[in-house]
Amino acid sequence: MSDALVETAFTKLVGVRHPLVQTGMGWVAGPRLVSASANAGALGILASATMTLDQLRSAVREVKSRTDEPFGVNLRADAGDARDRVRVIIDEGVKVASFALAPSRDLIAELKDAGVVVIPSIGARRHAEKVAAWGADAVIVQGGEGGGHTGDVATTVLLPQVVDAVDIPVIGAGGFHDGRGLVAALAYGAAGIAMGTRFLLTSDSTVPDAVKARYLAATVKDVTVTTAVDGLPHRMLRSDLVDTLEKSGRTRALAQAVKRAAGFRKLSGLTWSQMIRDGLAMKHGKELSWSQILLAANTPMLLKASMVEGRTDLGVMASGQVAGVIDDLPSCEELVTRVMTEARHVLGTLPTPG
Repeated sequence: MSDALVETAFTKLVGVRHPLVQTGMGWVAGPRLVSASANAGALGILASATMTLDQLRSAVREVKSRTDEPFGVNLRADAGDARDRVRVIIDEGVKVASFALAPSRDLIAELKDAGVVVIPSIGARRHAEKVAAWGADAVIVQGGEGGGHTGDVATTVLLPQVVDAVDIPVIGAGGFHDGRGLVAALAYGAAGIAMGTRFLLTSDSTVPDAVKARYLAATVKDVTVTTAVDGLPHRMLRSDLVDTLEKSGRTRALAQAVKRAAGFRKLSGLTWSQMIRDGLAMKHGKELSWSQILLAANTPMLLKASMVEGRTDLGVMASGQVAGVIDDLPSCEELVTRVMTEARHVLGTLPTPG
């Protein structure tokens, strides 16, 4: 791999070789993928929302046994045990804490006092302004092209808005998969890019081969946004489950939700009241049916069915739109090398003013 680097405020902040982030995808971003991403020179982020505290501590230690490079842990800011997870991050000497929702001012301060770099993921300019004012070190800005829960503002519109609004490094997410995208993000003023689906579709990802094949076979039009799962806009591959939920009446949808919630309750050890409470916490002001509240609480089970068990008929497959243009499974090392080589080539061929 070439030693030539693209140095940005982000690479200086976290100490990685390349301005690339592998996002913290539930059931996907485990120790193997995170350490492979980190060893390739990107910032790998471990997904903790689907782990117990003991599993999180064990996973962090496994990543550290596989790499000496910086990596991060992704947290749910609204989790009841978020502070306990922050304590694990601090105790284990993790370099970066990433949040799926804006963390509180107190959580940011606690992490920063311990020397942890805080990088929330946001989907709106006002959220970036808020966490920046609270002391966040950088932000990941996901536009509507991104997978999972997403907004309706395209990255090409949202990213420059946020760059203009805050004075901390901004990492673009949603729609990125190659070196051209990195150069485009840098041109907008970003300090790097974050990629989820592209890192999911690597040989280092533990996602079952049959599921990867579904992603590789998808066209851009096979990636849809639906509110049928949990009432919030959720970008994923279209599947029989999605079709069923979208066509179901409330009674049938509730029956489906109860069945899946029972499975998640057994896995997680949560009581029904705890699951309903968690589901209500995810409403974010939306009017949800009881089926959507239950599905919101056990969305991790729907993801696990696909991403761990390979059951594409029972689970959901969160996906960025870029799945429709990805057609191979490189290693993380090969992917990062390719992205950076292409980025340097594109930078070298741009016309110069004059």
